[in-house]
Amino acid sequence: MEWGLAWTVAAAVAASWLFNAAVNLLWRPRAIARRLRAQGVSGPGYSVFSGGNLGEIKRLRGEGAGLVLDVSSHDFLPIVQPHFRKWIPLYGKTFVYWVGTRPTICLTDMNMVRQVLSDRTGMYPKNVANKTFARLLGKGLVLTDGEEWKRHRKVVHPAFNMDKLKLMTNTMTDCAMSMVSDWESELKKGGVAAEIEVSRRFEELTADVISHTAFGSSYKEGKQVFLAQRDLQYIAVSTFFTIQIPGFSYLPTRKNLKTWSLDKKVRNMLMDIINTRLANKETAGYGNDLLGLMLEACTPEEHGESQPLLSMDEIIAECKTFFFAGHDTTSHLLTWTMFLLSTHQEWQEKIREEVIMECGHEVPNGDVLNKLKLLNMFLLETLRLYGPVAFIQRKVADGGVEIAGIAVPDGAVVSIPIATIHRDKEVWGEDADEFRPERFENGVLKAAAKHPNALLSFSSGLRSCIGQNFAMIEAKAVIAMILQRFSFTLSPKYVHSPTEVITLRPKYGLPMILKSLKL
Repeated sequence: MEWGLAWTVAAAVAASWLFNAAVNLLWRPRAIARRLRAQGVSGPGYSVFSGGNLGEIKRLRGEGAGLVLDVSSHDFLPIVQPHFRKWIPLYGKTFVYWVGTRPTICLTDMNMVRQVLSDRTGMYPKNVANKTFARLLGKGLVLTDGEEWKRHRKVVHPAFNMDKLKLMTNTMTDCAMSMVSDWESELKKGGVAAEIEVSRRFEELTADVISHTAFGSSYKEGKQVFLAQRDLQYIAVSTFFTIQIPGFSYLPTRKNLKTWSLDKKVRNMLMDIINTRLANKETAGYGNDLLGLMLEACTPEEHGESQPLLSMDEIIAECKTFFFAGHDTTSHLLTWTMFLLSTHQEWQEKIREEVIMECGHEVPNGDVLNKLKLLNMFLLETLRLYGPVAFIQRKVADGGVEIAGIAVPDGAVVSIPIATIHRDKEVWGEDADEFRPERFENGVLKAAAKHPNALLSFSSGLRSCIGQNFAMIEAKAVIAMILQRFSFTLSPKYVHSPTEVITLRPKYGLPMILKSLKL
Protein backbone atom coordinates (compact mmCIF):
# COMPACT_ATOMS: atom_id res chain seq x y z
CA MET A 1 0.00 0.00 0.00
CA GLU A 2 2.78 2.40 0.99
CA TRP A 3 4.78 1.49 -2.13
CA GLY A 4 1.73 2.09 -4.27
CA LEU A 5 1.18 5.51 -2.75
CA ALA A 6 4.84 6.38 -3.24
CA TRP A 7 4.69 5.38 -6.92
CA THR A 8 1.52 7.40 -7.35
CA VAL A 9 3.13 10.50 -5.85
CA ALA A 10 6.29 9.99 -7.93
CA ALA A 11 4.21 9.58 -11.09
CA ALA A 12 2.24 12.75 -10.27
CA VAL A 13 5.46 14.70 -9.68
CA ALA A 14 6.96 13.39 -12.92
CA ALA A 15 3.80 14.23 -14.85
CA SER A 16 3.75 17.73 -13.36
CA TRP A 17 7.42 18.21 -14.24
CA LEU A 18 6.88 17.02 -17.81
CA PHE A 19 3.83 19.26 -18.17
CA ASN A 20 5.73 22.32 -16.93
CA ALA A 21 8.67 21.48 -19.18
CA ALA A 22 6.37 21.19 -22.18
CA VAL A 23 4.73 24.52 -21.34
CA ASN A 24 8.00 26.41 -20.76
CA LEU A 25 10.13 24.75 -23.44
CA LEU A 26 7.57 24.37 -26.23
CA TRP A 27 4.16 25.94 -25.81
CA ARG A 28 4.99 29.33 -24.24
CA PRO A 29 7.82 30.32 -26.68
CA ARG A 30 5.71 29.37 -29.67
CA ALA A 31 2.66 31.21 -28.29
CA ILE A 32 4.75 34.36 -27.70
CA ALA A 33 6.27 34.12 -31.18
CA ARG A 34 2.77 33.85 -32.71
CA ARG A 35 1.52 36.91 -30.80
CA LEU A 36 4.52 38.98 -31.82
CA ARG A 37 4.31 37.80 -35.43
CA ALA A 38 0.67 38.93 -35.51
CA GLN A 39 1.96 42.42 -34.59
CA GLY A 40 4.55 42.39 -37.38
CA VAL A 41 7.52 41.29 -35.23
CA SER A 42 9.21 38.17 -36.57
CA GLY A 43 12.67 36.72 -36.04
CA PRO A 44 14.81 33.60 -36.29
CA GLY A 45 12.88 30.48 -35.34
CA TYR A 46 12.95 29.21 -31.78
CA SER A 47 14.71 25.86 -31.29
CA VAL A 48 14.51 23.97 -28.02
CA PHE A 49 17.62 21.96 -28.95
CA SER A 50 19.76 25.02 -29.74
CA GLY A 51 18.99 27.02 -26.62
CA GLY A 52 16.57 29.21 -28.52
CA ASN A 53 19.01 30.93 -30.90
CA LEU A 54 22.14 30.64 -28.77
CA GLY A 55 23.53 27.91 -31.01
CA GLU A 56 23.41 30.14 -34.08
CA ILE A 57 24.78 33.15 -32.17
CA LYS A 58 27.77 31.15 -30.96
CA ARG A 59 28.36 29.73 -34.46
CA LEU A 60 28.30 33.20 -36.06
CA ARG A 61 30.60 34.64 -33.40
CA GLY A 62 32.96 31.71 -33.89
CA GLU A 63 33.10 32.40 -37.62
CA GLY A 64 33.88 36.06 -36.98
CA ALA A 65 36.45 35.49 -34.24
CA GLY A 66 39.36 35.11 -36.65
CA LEU A 67 38.54 38.09 -38.87
CA VAL A 68 41.14 40.82 -39.32
CA LEU A 69 40.11 44.22 -40.68
CA ASP A 70 42.02 46.79 -42.67
CA VAL A 71 43.01 49.67 -40.38
CA SER A 72 40.79 51.98 -42.46
CA SER A 73 37.70 49.87 -41.73
CA HIS A 74 35.50 50.49 -38.69
CA ASP A 75 33.02 47.72 -39.44
CA PHE A 76 33.70 45.24 -36.66
CA LEU A 77 30.06 44.07 -36.48
CA PRO A 78 30.87 40.74 -38.23
CA ILE A 79 33.17 40.06 -35.26
CA VAL A 80 31.22 41.53 -32.33
CA GLN A 81 27.56 41.48 -33.42
CA PRO A 82 27.36 39.07 -36.38
CA HIS A 83 23.86 37.87 -35.43
CA PHE A 84 22.46 41.39 -35.60
CA ARG A 85 24.26 41.95 -38.90
CA LYS A 86 22.59 38.82 -40.29
CA TRP A 87 19.12 39.17 -38.78
CA ILE A 88 18.28 42.86 -39.33
CA PRO A 89 18.17 42.58 -43.16
CA LEU A 90 16.02 39.45 -42.79
CA TYR A 91 13.55 40.54 -40.10
CA GLY A 92 13.72 44.32 -39.93
CA LYS A 93 14.90 46.83 -37.32
CA THR A 94 12.69 45.32 -34.61
CA PHE A 95 12.65 41.55 -34.20
CA VAL A 96 12.58 38.82 -31.59
CA TYR A 97 15.26 36.24 -30.91
CA TRP A 98 15.61 33.69 -28.12
CA VAL A 99 18.16 33.21 -25.34
CA GLY A 100 17.02 29.87 -24.03
CA THR A 101 13.28 30.25 -23.51
CA ARG A 102 13.46 33.99 -22.89
CA PRO A 103 12.29 36.24 -25.74
CA THR A 104 14.67 39.10 -26.49
CA ILE A 105 13.37 42.03 -28.51
CA CYS A 106 16.07 43.73 -30.56
CA LEU A 107 15.39 47.46 -30.96
CA THR A 108 17.32 49.57 -33.47
CA ASP A 109 14.60 52.11 -34.22
CA MET A 110 15.67 55.27 -32.37
CA ASN A 111 12.13 56.31 -31.43
CA MET A 112 11.57 52.96 -29.75
CA VAL A 113 15.00 53.09 -28.11
CA ARG A 114 14.22 56.55 -26.78
CA GLN A 115 10.92 55.32 -25.31
CA VAL A 116 12.77 52.62 -23.36
CA LEU A 117 15.73 54.71 -22.18
CA SER A 118 13.70 57.80 -21.27
CA ASP A 119 11.17 55.85 -19.18
CA ARG A 120 10.79 57.09 -15.61
CA THR A 121 8.11 54.67 -14.47
CA GLY A 122 10.32 51.64 -13.82
CA MET A 123 8.87 49.59 -16.67
CA TYR A 124 12.35 48.66 -17.96
CA PRO A 125 14.55 47.61 -15.00
CA LYS A 126 18.16 46.54 -15.45
CA ASN A 127 18.73 42.96 -16.60
CA VAL A 128 20.94 41.27 -13.97
CA ALA A 129 20.11 37.64 -14.68
CA ASN A 130 23.82 36.81 -15.05
CA LYS A 131 25.09 36.34 -11.50
CA THR A 132 28.78 36.40 -12.46
CA PHE A 133 28.34 39.77 -14.16
CA ALA A 134 26.52 41.05 -11.06
CA ARG A 135 29.44 39.89 -8.87
CA LEU A 136 31.91 41.67 -11.15
CA LEU A 137 30.11 44.98 -11.42
CA GLY A 138 28.53 45.00 -7.97
CA LYS A 139 24.83 45.62 -7.39
CA GLY A 140 25.40 49.32 -6.92
CA LEU A 141 24.19 52.37 -8.82
CA VAL A 142 24.52 50.74 -12.26
CA LEU A 143 22.43 47.64 -11.53
CA THR A 144 19.87 48.82 -8.96
CA ASP A 145 16.36 50.09 -9.72
CA GLY A 146 13.53 52.08 -8.20
CA GLU A 147 13.85 53.44 -4.67
CA GLU A 148 17.06 51.48 -4.14
CA TRP A 149 18.64 53.27 -7.12
CA LYS A 150 17.45 56.69 -5.87
CA ARG A 151 19.07 56.02 -2.51
CA HIS A 152 22.38 55.03 -4.09
CA ARG A 153 22.30 57.99 -6.45
CA LYS A 154 21.71 60.42 -3.56
CA VAL A 155 25.02 59.29 -2.07
CA VAL A 156 27.13 58.87 -5.22
CA HIS A 157 25.97 61.79 -7.39
CA PRO A 158 27.68 64.59 -5.38
CA ALA A 159 31.08 63.00 -6.05
CA PHE A 160 30.63 63.71 -9.78
CA ASN A 161 29.45 67.32 -9.83
CA MET A 162 31.49 69.65 -12.04
CA ASP A 163 33.22 71.47 -9.16
CA LYS A 164 34.48 68.15 -7.79
CA LEU A 165 35.53 67.03 -11.27
CA LYS A 166 37.62 70.17 -11.77
CA LEU A 167 39.44 69.39 -8.53
CA MET A 168 40.00 65.82 -9.73
CA THR A 169 41.67 67.11 -12.91
CA ASN A 170 44.90 67.78 -11.00
CA THR A 171 44.97 64.17 -9.83
CA MET A 172 44.29 62.94 -13.36
CA THR A 173 47.15 65.00 -14.81
CA ASP A 174 49.52 63.92 -12.02
CA CYS A 175 48.84 60.27 -12.88
CA ALA A 176 49.19 61.00 -16.59
CA MET A 177 52.48 62.82 -15.99
CA SER A 178 53.88 59.72 -14.34
CA MET A 179 52.92 57.65 -17.40
CA VAL A 180 54.30 60.04 -20.04
CA SER A 181 57.51 60.44 -18.01
CA ASP A 182 57.96 56.67 -18.21
CA TRP A 183 57.43 56.86 -21.95
CA GLU A 184 60.04 59.61 -22.25
CA SER A 185 62.51 57.46 -20.32
CA GLU A 186 61.89 54.56 -22.69
CA LEU A 187 62.44 56.87 -25.68
CA LYS A 188 65.78 58.02 -24.26
CA LYS A 189 66.89 54.41 -24.03
CA GLY A 190 65.60 53.55 -27.51
CA GLY A 191 66.91 56.55 -29.41
CA VAL A 192 64.73 58.51 -31.84
CA ALA A 193 61.63 56.33 -31.50
CA ALA A 194 60.29 53.51 -29.36
CA GLU A 195 57.52 50.95 -29.67
CA ILE A 196 55.08 51.03 -26.75
CA GLU A 197 52.02 48.85 -26.24
CA VAL A 198 49.70 51.62 -25.08
CA SER A 199 46.46 49.76 -24.29
CA ARG A 200 48.03 48.04 -21.27
CA ARG A 201 49.54 51.36 -20.13
CA PHE A 202 46.13 53.02 -20.34
CA GLU A 203 44.58 50.26 -18.23
CA GLU A 204 47.16 50.94 -15.52
CA LEU A 205 46.75 54.70 -15.84
CA THR A 206 42.95 54.75 -15.55
CA ALA A 207 43.13 52.27 -12.68
CA ASP A 208 45.55 54.62 -10.95
CA VAL A 209 43.24 57.59 -11.57
CA ILE A 210 40.12 55.87 -10.19
CA SER A 211 42.13 54.57 -7.22
CA HIS A 212 43.28 58.09 -6.31
CA THR A 213 40.13 60.06 -7.11
CA ALA A 214 37.51 57.66 -5.72
CA PHE A 215 39.33 55.71 -3.03
CA GLY A 216 42.33 57.75 -1.94
CA SER A 217 44.77 54.94 -2.78
CA SER A 218 46.91 54.17 -5.84
CA TYR A 219 47.02 51.57 -8.58
CA LYS A 220 49.84 49.83 -6.75
CA GLU A 221 47.68 49.47 -3.63
CA GLY A 222 44.56 48.47 -5.54
CA LYS A 223 46.31 46.38 -8.21
CA GLN A 224 45.11 43.04 -6.85
CA VAL A 225 41.50 44.27 -6.94
CA PHE A 226 41.84 45.11 -10.64
CA LEU A 227 43.55 41.81 -11.45
CA ALA A 228 40.86 39.79 -9.65
CA GLN A 229 38.13 41.76 -11.40
CA ARG A 230 39.78 41.10 -14.76
CA ASP A 231 39.61 37.36 -14.07
CA LEU A 232 35.93 37.73 -13.12
CA GLN A 233 35.37 39.71 -16.31
CA TYR A 234 36.56 36.83 -18.49
CA ILE A 235 34.50 34.31 -16.54
CA ALA A 236 31.42 36.51 -16.95
CA VAL A 237 31.95 36.73 -20.71
CA SER A 238 32.21 32.95 -20.97
CA THR A 239 28.71 32.65 -19.46
CA PHE A 240 26.97 35.22 -21.67
CA PHE A 241 26.08 32.76 -24.41
CA THR A 242 25.11 29.81 -22.25
CA ILE A 243 21.70 29.02 -20.81
CA GLN A 244 21.43 30.11 -17.19
CA ILE A 245 19.97 27.04 -15.45
CA PRO A 246 18.16 27.97 -12.21
CA GLY A 247 20.22 26.98 -9.19
CA PHE A 248 23.28 26.00 -11.26
CA SER A 249 25.28 28.99 -10.00
CA TYR A 250 25.12 27.49 -6.49
CA LEU A 251 26.77 24.18 -7.47
CA PRO A 252 30.48 23.72 -6.65
CA THR A 253 31.66 23.49 -10.26
CA ARG A 254 35.22 24.50 -11.14
CA LYS A 255 34.03 27.78 -12.67
CA ASN A 256 31.75 28.57 -9.74
CA LEU A 257 34.48 27.80 -7.21
CA LYS A 258 36.83 30.14 -9.10
CA THR A 259 34.14 32.84 -9.18
CA TRP A 260 33.44 32.53 -5.45
CA SER A 261 37.13 32.66 -4.65
CA LEU A 262 37.71 35.78 -6.75
CA ASP A 263 34.62 37.48 -5.37
CA LYS A 264 35.75 36.79 -1.80
CA LYS A 265 39.22 38.08 -2.64
CA VAL A 266 37.82 41.33 -4.06
CA ARG A 267 35.55 41.80 -1.05
CA ASN A 268 38.41 41.24 1.43
CA MET A 269 40.68 43.70 -0.39
CA LEU A 270 37.94 46.33 -0.52
CA MET A 271 37.29 45.84 3.19
CA ASP A 272 41.00 46.46 3.86
CA ILE A 273 40.77 49.79 2.01
CA ILE A 274 37.58 50.70 3.90
CA ASN A 275 38.98 49.69 7.29
CA THR A 276 42.11 51.76 6.70
CA ARG A 277 39.93 54.79 6.03
CA LEU A 278 37.82 54.13 9.12
CA ALA A 279 40.93 53.72 11.29
CA ASN A 280 42.11 57.19 10.25
CA LYS A 281 38.70 58.84 10.63
CA GLU A 282 39.51 60.63 13.89
CA THR A 283 42.56 62.39 12.45
CA ALA A 284 41.71 62.72 8.76
CA GLY A 285 37.92 62.42 8.64
CA TYR A 286 36.11 60.28 6.11
CA GLY A 287 37.68 62.05 3.15
CA ASN A 288 36.19 64.09 0.34
CA ASP A 289 36.27 61.41 -2.35
CA LEU A 290 33.64 58.84 -3.34
CA LEU A 291 34.61 56.43 -0.56
CA GLY A 292 34.45 59.22 2.02
CA LEU A 293 30.97 60.23 0.88
CA MET A 294 29.77 56.65 1.08
CA LEU A 295 31.23 56.06 4.54
CA GLU A 296 29.62 59.25 5.78
CA ALA A 297 26.30 58.01 4.37
CA CYS A 298 26.81 54.83 6.36
CA THR A 299 26.75 56.90 9.57
CA PRO A 300 23.23 58.35 10.08
CA GLU A 301 24.21 61.03 12.61
CA GLU A 302 26.62 62.55 10.09
CA HIS A 303 23.81 63.57 7.73
CA GLY A 304 20.80 63.94 9.98
CA GLU A 305 19.12 60.70 8.94
CA SER A 306 17.54 58.13 11.23
CA GLN A 307 18.89 55.22 9.17
CA PRO A 308 22.13 54.79 7.20
CA LEU A 309 21.67 55.62 3.52
CA LEU A 310 23.98 52.76 2.55
CA SER A 311 24.88 49.55 4.35
CA MET A 312 28.44 48.25 4.36
CA ASP A 313 27.49 45.59 1.78
CA GLU A 314 26.12 48.33 -0.47
CA ILE A 315 29.32 50.37 -0.07
CA ILE A 316 31.32 47.32 -1.13
CA ALA A 317 29.01 46.89 -4.15
CA GLU A 318 29.59 50.52 -5.17
CA CYS A 319 33.34 50.05 -4.75
CA LYS A 320 33.18 47.09 -7.15
CA THR A 321 31.21 49.18 -9.63
CA PHE A 322 33.64 52.08 -9.68
CA PHE A 323 36.81 50.03 -9.51
CA PHE A 324 35.67 48.22 -12.66
CA ALA A 325 33.52 50.70 -14.61
CA GLY A 326 35.59 53.69 -13.52
CA HIS A 327 38.72 52.52 -15.26
CA ASP A 328 37.81 49.87 -17.85
CA THR A 329 35.66 51.98 -20.16
CA THR A 330 37.94 55.04 -20.05
CA SER A 331 41.06 52.99 -20.80
CA HIS A 332 39.46 51.68 -23.98
CA LEU A 333 38.26 55.15 -24.98
CA LEU A 334 41.89 56.30 -24.72
CA THR A 335 43.08 53.26 -26.67
CA TRP A 336 40.69 53.76 -29.59
CA THR A 337 41.35 57.51 -29.62
CA MET A 338 45.08 56.84 -30.04
CA PHE A 339 44.33 54.31 -32.77
CA LEU A 340 42.26 56.83 -34.73
CA LEU A 341 44.74 59.68 -34.17
CA SER A 342 47.47 57.46 -35.61
CA THR A 343 45.41 56.55 -38.69
CA HIS A 344 44.26 60.16 -39.22
CA GLN A 345 47.52 62.09 -39.03
CA GLU A 346 45.89 65.32 -40.23
CA TRP A 347 43.65 65.29 -37.15
CA GLN A 348 46.60 64.47 -34.91
CA GLU A 349 48.33 67.61 -36.17
CA LYS A 350 45.22 69.81 -35.95
CA ILE A 351 44.42 68.79 -32.39
CA ARG A 352 48.07 69.14 -31.32
CA GLU A 353 48.02 72.71 -32.66
CA GLU A 354 44.83 73.38 -30.70
CA VAL A 355 46.38 72.03 -27.50
CA ILE A 356 49.57 74.08 -27.92
CA MET A 357 47.56 77.21 -28.73
CA GLU A 358 45.38 76.89 -25.63
CA CYS A 359 47.89 75.75 -23.02
CA GLY A 360 51.34 75.74 -24.60
CA HIS A 361 53.45 73.08 -22.91
CA GLU A 362 51.89 73.54 -19.50
CA VAL A 363 49.84 70.83 -17.81
CA PRO A 364 46.22 71.45 -18.87
CA ASN A 365 43.66 72.44 -16.25
CA GLY A 366 39.87 72.14 -16.28
CA ASP A 367 39.32 75.54 -17.90
CA VAL A 368 41.73 74.78 -20.74
CA LEU A 369 40.20 71.36 -21.38
CA ASN A 370 36.80 72.99 -21.93
CA LYS A 371 38.31 75.02 -24.78
CA LEU A 372 39.57 72.02 -26.74
CA LYS A 373 36.71 71.86 -29.23
CA LEU A 374 38.48 69.76 -31.87
CA LEU A 375 39.56 67.20 -29.30
CA ASN A 376 36.00 67.01 -27.97
CA MET A 377 34.67 66.39 -31.50
CA PHE A 378 37.29 63.71 -32.03
CA LEU A 379 36.44 61.92 -28.79
CA LEU A 380 32.71 61.93 -29.56
CA GLU A 381 33.29 60.42 -32.99
CA THR A 382 35.58 57.83 -31.39
CA LEU A 383 32.75 56.97 -29.00
CA ARG A 384 30.35 56.63 -31.92
CA LEU A 385 32.47 54.11 -33.81
CA TYR A 386 34.39 52.47 -30.96
CA GLY A 387 32.25 53.04 -27.88
CA PRO A 388 33.44 50.81 -25.02
CA VAL A 389 29.97 49.28 -24.53
CA ALA A 390 28.57 47.72 -27.72
CA PHE A 391 25.05 46.95 -26.45
CA ILE A 392 22.80 47.36 -23.43
CA GLN A 393 19.77 45.46 -22.17
CA ARG A 394 16.68 46.09 -20.10
CA LYS A 395 14.04 43.73 -18.71
CA VAL A 396 10.33 44.16 -19.24
CA ALA A 397 8.45 44.67 -15.98
CA ASP A 398 5.73 42.35 -14.71
CA GLY A 399 2.55 42.71 -16.73
CA GLY A 400 4.37 43.51 -19.96
CA VAL A 401 4.68 46.82 -21.79
CA GLU A 402 3.74 48.42 -25.07
CA ILE A 403 6.58 49.83 -27.16
CA ALA A 404 5.43 51.90 -30.13
CA GLY A 405 2.19 49.92 -30.26
CA ILE A 406 3.84 46.50 -29.89
CA ALA A 407 2.73 44.49 -26.86
CA VAL A 408 5.86 42.96 -25.30
CA PRO A 409 5.26 40.22 -22.71
CA ASP A 410 6.64 40.34 -19.18
CA GLY A 411 9.80 38.35 -18.71
CA ALA A 412 11.12 39.51 -22.08
CA VAL A 413 14.42 41.34 -22.47
CA VAL A 414 14.93 44.42 -24.62
CA SER A 415 18.30 44.48 -26.37
CA ILE A 416 19.72 47.73 -27.79
CA PRO A 417 22.76 47.08 -30.02
CA ILE A 418 24.58 50.40 -29.72
CA ALA A 419 27.35 49.56 -32.17
CA THR A 420 24.79 48.64 -34.83
CA ILE A 421 22.73 51.81 -34.26
CA HIS A 422 25.88 53.94 -34.47
CA ARG A 423 26.39 52.66 -38.02
CA ASP A 424 22.77 53.07 -39.16
CA LYS A 425 22.75 55.18 -42.34
CA GLU A 426 19.11 56.11 -41.75
CA VAL A 427 20.24 57.80 -38.52
CA TRP A 428 23.75 59.06 -39.32
CA GLY A 429 23.64 59.50 -43.09
CA GLU A 430 25.36 57.74 -45.95
CA ASP A 431 28.77 58.38 -44.38
CA ALA A 432 27.85 56.50 -41.19
CA ASP A 433 30.70 54.01 -41.72
CA GLU A 434 33.26 56.80 -42.07
CA PHE A 435 35.25 58.55 -39.36
CA ARG A 436 34.09 62.17 -39.48
CA PRO A 437 34.53 64.18 -36.25
CA GLU A 438 32.96 67.20 -37.98
CA ARG A 439 29.54 65.67 -37.42
CA PHE A 440 29.90 66.75 -33.76
CA GLU A 441 30.95 70.32 -34.52
CA ASN A 442 27.88 71.62 -32.68
CA GLY A 443 27.95 69.08 -29.85
CA VAL A 444 26.03 65.89 -29.13
CA LEU A 445 22.45 67.15 -29.26
CA LYS A 446 23.03 69.02 -32.53
CA ALA A 447 25.14 66.33 -34.16
CA ALA A 448 24.74 65.62 -37.85
CA ALA A 449 22.21 62.86 -37.21
CA LYS A 450 18.48 62.47 -37.78
CA HIS A 451 17.77 61.97 -34.09
CA PRO A 452 18.94 64.19 -31.19
CA ASN A 453 19.70 61.24 -28.89
CA ALA A 454 21.47 59.04 -31.40
CA LEU A 455 24.81 58.87 -29.57
CA LEU A 456 24.32 56.13 -26.99
CA SER A 457 27.86 55.50 -25.81
CA PHE A 458 26.94 56.56 -22.26
CA SER A 459 23.34 55.36 -22.67
CA SER A 460 20.65 58.04 -22.49
CA GLY A 461 17.93 59.40 -20.24
CA LEU A 462 17.71 59.22 -16.46
CA ARG A 463 19.97 56.14 -16.28
CA SER A 464 22.76 57.50 -18.45
CA CYS A 465 26.28 56.89 -17.13
CA ILE A 466 26.97 59.02 -14.04
CA GLY A 467 30.68 58.96 -14.85
CA GLN A 468 30.51 60.30 -18.40
CA ASN A 469 31.88 63.77 -17.56
CA PHE A 470 34.62 62.14 -15.46
CA ALA A 471 35.60 59.93 -18.42
CA MET A 472 35.59 62.80 -20.93
CA ILE A 473 37.69 65.11 -18.73
CA GLU A 474 40.18 62.32 -18.08
CA ALA A 475 40.41 61.42 -21.77
CA LYS A 476 40.93 65.07 -22.78
CA ALA A 477 43.63 65.59 -20.16
CA VAL A 478 45.56 62.44 -21.07
CA ILE A 479 45.37 62.88 -24.85
CA ALA A 480 46.34 66.56 -24.57
CA MET A 481 49.43 65.69 -22.52
CA ILE A 482 50.46 62.98 -24.98
CA LEU A 483 50.03 65.31 -27.97
CA GLN A 484 52.20 67.94 -26.27
CA ARG A 485 55.10 65.51 -26.04
CA PHE A 486 54.88 62.86 -28.77
CA SER A 487 53.98 62.16 -32.35
CA PHE A 488 52.89 58.59 -33.01
CA THR A 489 51.96 56.05 -35.67
CA LEU A 490 50.71 52.48 -35.61
CA SER A 491 53.34 49.80 -35.22
CA PRO A 492 53.59 47.38 -38.17
CA LYS A 493 52.82 44.69 -35.57
CA TYR A 494 49.30 46.02 -34.95
CA VAL A 495 46.46 43.70 -35.99
CA HIS A 496 43.06 45.39 -36.37
CA SER A 497 40.61 42.98 -34.80
CA PRO A 498 38.31 44.68 -32.29
CA THR A 499 36.83 42.21 -29.83
CA GLU A 500 34.30 42.39 -27.02
CA VAL A 501 35.10 41.28 -23.49
CA ILE A 502 32.11 43.08 -21.99
CA THR A 503 33.89 46.20 -23.26
CA LEU A 504 35.33 46.73 -26.75
CA ARG A 505 39.10 46.42 -27.03
CA PRO A 506 41.81 45.58 -29.61
CA LYS A 507 42.19 41.82 -29.50
CA TYR A 508 45.99 41.91 -29.78
CA GLY A 509 46.67 45.20 -27.99
CA LEU A 510 47.74 48.50 -29.52
CA PRO A 511 51.51 48.69 -30.19
CA MET A 512 52.52 52.16 -31.38
CA ILE A 513 55.68 53.89 -32.53
CA LEU A 514 56.23 57.05 -30.48
CA LYS A 515 58.67 59.88 -31.24
CA SER A 516 59.52 62.67 -28.84
CA LEU A 517 58.63 66.24 -29.89
CA LYS A 518 61.20 67.74 -27.52
CA LEU A 519 64.15 69.30 -29.26
